[in-house]
Amino acid sequence: MTTALAVGVGIVALVFRDLDEGIARSEFELPFIDDLDEDSGEQNILIMGLDSRVDQNGKALPDEIYHALHAGDASVGGYNANVLILLHIPEDRSQAVGISIPRDDYVEIAGAPLGVTHAKIKEAYGLTLQARLNEQVNQGRTSDAEGYQEARAAARQAQIETISRFLGDVRIDHFVEVTMAGFYYVAEAVAPITVCVNEATQDDHSGANFTAGVQELGPEEALAFVRQRRDTAGGPFLTDLDRSRRQQAFIAALAEKLREQTTLINPHTVMTLMEVTKNHVAMDSGFDVLSFLRTAHNVSRSGVSFVTLPIAGFDTIQGASVNIVDLDEVRSVVAAALDGTYFAPDDGADDPGAPHDQSGADNDDEPGAGSDDEDEPRVAVYETWDEPMRAGALPCVN
Repeated sequence: MTTALAVGVGIVALVFRDLDEGIARSEFELPFIDDLDEDSGEQNILIMGLDSRVDQNGKALPDEIYHALHAGDASVGGYNANVLILLHIPEDRSQAVGISIPRDDYVEIAGAPLGVTHAKIKEAYGLTLQARLNEQVNQGRTSDAEGYQEARAAARQAQIETISRFLGDVRIDHFVEVTMAGFYYVAEAVAPITVCVNEATQDDHSGANFTAGVQELGPEEALAFVRQRRDTAGGPFLTDLDRSRRQQAFIAALAEKLREQTTLINPHTVMTLMEVTKNHVAMDSGFDVLSFLRTAHNVSRSGVSFVTLPIAGFDTIQGASVNIVDLDEVRSVVAAALDGTYFAPDDGADDPGAPHDQSGADNDDEPGAGSDDEDEPRVAVYETWDEPMRAGALPCVN
């Protein structure tokens, strides 16, 4: 197996070396952070999922992909960053932590694009993109591929800077931007993905149709799983925050896939991921894909724990429903997640990060333990969106 893995890594290296020129890349800077040039050993990687129904070049997708997306065609959606997760990988590569940022948090927007000083955090991208395109028109520039990519780069800069400041001037080392189609192709490459839902649920909007319990999903079902935020069949009450929990569950399942050595040496997986990277993913100029795959494989042995940033309340501002946040509380949670104390084990029964064992068995020693069947995954039930999600068991979510 070791020899096969070495050969597989070599193949992946050659594929990505040839592919590197086709990756959409851009620079970003955080002018208010002084130590960005220092190698801290740890990594903070911002994952941004866009709601656009086009590829990285602004071109329409194949008809079969629109059918699978259940999300309309190229004319639907915009450039909001609907998925925002800061993935923290510590220097010792032990326990990775994902910090989910609710997309409707009302925050200060970097650069005040189009004169907007405050908005939903997801809107920093689209507002800046439109502002930069407007500037190009005012300068008499015709719409072209170069100008479009310049506007996308400015949008990434604004989104990253907005998030870093919101989290408390947090260092961000890299970003990965994925379109909806990109997510579909990733899910296709690693399918099937094992997930668990607490109750049977259906949704006409996303195409979701899930039974209760553990199940394996193909790419179309996986996309419906992470997009569902309502039930249209009289099932559980779901919100946008439950969708964030679904996204965490998917990444946890993906980490489990990466734990399997064959995932990253399977030729079909490599070729599919190659197409994703070409057309549906953007990264910063310094992001080393192969190095990250190695790191991700090492980190996957411990899994990924997740925390969703707290919300102080809800409001309507200029006709938009937003999340009101307490900056001090948010930054306190972020600091604890980054320094490793948030998920530190303790002996108390009220540990907010401890999952509930679906089987009802005693799980003090191991999260989600309780199944006597070694082939059955250990399952941890999460009944609300704000419960911290610990690594070590298959999360069962709403």
